[in-house]
Amino acid sequence: MSKQKAMEMMVVTRAYAVEDFKAEARADGNKKGVTGHAAVFNRMTNIGGWFNEIIEPGAFDGTDLTDVLFFVNHNMMKIPLARSRRNNGNSTMTLGVDDIGLAVDADFDTENNSEAKSLHSAISRGDIDGMSFTFRIKEDKWENLDSDMPTRRILKIAKVFEVSAVNMPAYTDTDISARDHAALDSARQALERAQKLDSLNEVEVLRLRAQILSKF
Repeated sequence: MSKQKAMEMMVVTRAYAVEDFKAEARADGNKKGVTGHAAVFNRMTNIGGWFNEIIEPGAFDGTDLTDVLFFVNHNMMKIPLARSRRNNGNSTMTLGVDDIGLAVDADFDTENNSEAKSLHSAISRGDIDGMSFTFRIKEDKWENLDSDMPTRRILKIAKVFEVSAVNMPAYTDTDISARDHAALDSARQALERAQKLDSLNEVEVLRLRAQILSKF
């Protein structure tokens, strides 16, 4: 399988503590909103103790944002609290890219949706202060694969599937949710694939070099 094909099949999740994640009232008395960033640029995040990762500015250029849902802790079995469909006027959530990263602005129906009301309250109180997103990578670059702590730079993101408010925004060894364990396992597999591809490339270079030398 080519590296490009492997990237197209890889769906991953990343979570961040968001300093500007806040809840606010809206003009419509039955609606309240939340704003924040589901992804941030130029922030080095350690993924499970296996590698560091950075989302580069420009990673969302050309990203498919045509249908993105808003959940809590990535629980896609629940009814979404908001949804962006091509960011049109009928959407209850809009997405945009600014200097910080992927900006989220969602309307919640706190009058008719008890979960939306509870989440809005939790964000207002500061009990929930993290956001996360599930996406597919289109292009990345690995650095220092032969070191104890390689770095992965995400250059292009193909598609964003959903964004979430999360209880535990940071991946740590001592404080991590069951959902994040699955995400970390995916990250570990990504590192192993990158190391394998890097190793195969080196073998290919040596083979070609031997072929060239054999002609002299």
